Amino acid sequence: MGSKYFKSKRVLLDGRLKPATLAVEEGTIKQILDYSFTNSDVVDVVDFGKKLVLPGLVDTHVHINEPGRTEWEGFDTATQAAAAGGITTVVDMPLNCIPVTTTPDALAEKLTSLADKLWVDCGFWGGLVPESLPDLEGLIRAGVLGVKSFTIESGVDEFPMVEAEHLKKAMEILAKYELPYLIHAELENGDVGEKLSEQAEYPESYQAFLESRPKSWENDAISLLIDLMDELTEAELKPRVHVVHLSSSDAISDIRNAQERGLLLTAETCPHYLALASELIPDGNTLYKCCPPIRDDENRKKLWQGLLDSTIGFIVSDHSPCTPRLKLIESGDLQSAWGGISSLQFGLPIIWAEAKMLGLSLEQVIEWMATKPAEFVGLGLTKGRLSIGYDADFIVFDEMAETVITKDSIKYRHKVTPYEGRAVLGKVEKTFLRGNLVFESGKSVGRPTGKPILRELD
Repeated sequence: MGSKYFKSKRVLLDGRLKPATLAVEEGTIKQILDYSFTNSDVVDVVDFGKKLVLPGLVDTHVHINEPGRTEWEGFDTATQAAAAGGITTVVDMPLNCIPVTTTPDALAEKLTSLADKLWVDCGFWGGLVPESLPDLEGLIRAGVLGVKSFTIESGVDEFPMVEAEHLKKAMEILAKYELPYLIHAELENGDVGEKLSEQAEYPESYQAFLESRPKSWENDAISLLIDLMDELTEAELKPRVHVVHLSSSDAISDIRNAQERGLLLTAETCPHYLALASELIPDGNTLYKCCPPIRDDENRKKLWQGLLDSTIGFIVSDHSPCTPRLKLIESGDLQSAWGGISSLQFGLPIIWAEAKMLGLSLEQVIEWMATKPAEFVGLGLTKGRLSIGYDADFIVFDEMAETVITKDSIKYRHKVTPYEGRAVLGKVEKTFLRGNLVFESGKSVGRPTGKPILRELD
């Protein structure tokens, strides 16, 4: 197969927009040439003119739910939605599927289920529940990119929470392999009994739901993680711990202090925590329910500050879909509805709209949504930037296009999102995976050519 050439007067290279030509061979960027590059022997040249060419995004927090709960989502629909959103690499979460990905056999079953369904590349997080500790090293050797646990009930019976003793043991094992331990960090305390009763009495009240899952739950869980990391550091281990979907801005200072002391503690946040605020959420709209919850506007602003000072490393979707029936849309029962935000393909225009209002650059947004998550997941030498030797995963993006999110545009399985009707900024016009067009003008192109990503042990 010969080389392909893609050129634009605005290509994002090393954090700067430059005129350039990408020479792609066998799916990899082999050369970066001047925009003026011409060669009479080359016929396969695509010129995007002044259109932005950006690295494909990397979303390391996606619940795809296959096998076992494919009626909730599935690899085919999720990865088409990812491509539509400019995401060329996703990492699948280990729960909501059946079986949960806590053993090598469960991972093998998942790999079988995705055949001919991947429109983008897909890695996998393993899961750790109390009974699966003996399987942890086997799961690591099978190729997961890291492991996830909950310090609170997960919402599905197949994935129970862990206690401090399990956390510590898992940190010890994962430290040997230098892999991250992802934690849903909420720790239920005894201070909210009255608030839980109030939510039961007013199940449609968003404020009652918010108060039933206070910031203190996140703060206490993160403090526990830091204490355990300190203990293991004293034992000359270097655990890597990652707080998923950080919602409480109160925890930022503790995370920063731990980082400054040398602990390998990282955190992510999500578009719904950065673009939505509890003051504007109507009662009875279950599409906004997620755990931890969307908090107030002051909290939202502080999360942005946490990104700007690099305490929070990057932004991911936490796409957590279910069937509309489980969302209890008609009844508006926030207490009983499934918690999760569906938004996989809309993260870039949502975040770019917010960032631009804050005076931030698109280059910074791409660092948070492509470069940093790729580095975090161990793909920093192949994904998340446009550079020689990297996969030719890129998007063509109209950064000034003003659009409104509609049901008709949704590519994931169930056409529901709290963002319906929201005006956003920027439009993904084309998405390329390893130099091959997979999305254009609102439609998937060709056939699924994505690959599973498994970690190879040294």
